[in-house]
Amino acid sequence: MAKAVFHKHQRVFVRPVGTWALIERVKPQWVKDVEEPVRIYYDCGLGRDFTTDELSAEAVEQGDPGQWRLMRARNKWQTPEECAHHPQPGTYPVVVTDQQNWGGWRVPGAEYDRDPARIEQQARLIVQAPRLMALAEAIARLGAEDPDASPDWINLARRARDTVRAVKARPDADSDDSAKPLRAAV
Repeated sequence: MAKAVFHKHQRVFVRPVGTWALIERVKPQWVKDVEEPVRIYYDCGLGRDFTTDELSAEAVEQGDPGQWRLMRARNKWQTPEECAHHPQPGTYPVVVTDQQNWGGWRVPGAEYDRDPARIEQQARLIVQAPRLMALAEAIARLGAEDPDASPDWINLARRARDTVRAVKARPDADSDDSAKPLRAAV
């Protein structure tokens, strides 16, 4: 007998297609006089149904959400004397988001030269983004679980939930939020 491993609206990786998709329908295959389904198929809206072994669940990180780190790269275009007004002359921040020092965030030298203090602050914020995301998820979860919470706590949990949704939203999703500037309500 088969049991459903995934549920409707769950985000899964579809291996045969090589893309992420949402499960639109869970389709059990029933046999007469059997109390449980024999097989479970999943409709992901990709033209055919998939079996459990063709799908992978999205990994949910618990605890340590990432090892992003701030590194310094040498400024190739300016000498340390030319950029003496920078916080660390001769270098600029690089946020590395991958274990092998590949992916990450870098800023063009001209933009860094315009306002180095702001770029340094952005780099520190980006490094802390995984921890801030985990914190927002925890606040949203705790706020949803506590029916007797104060109105201030409920409002904070609602803002955390909205922030988590905005971060996890697909860029191609039809939403009015994409046109709005990202500004924290204070």
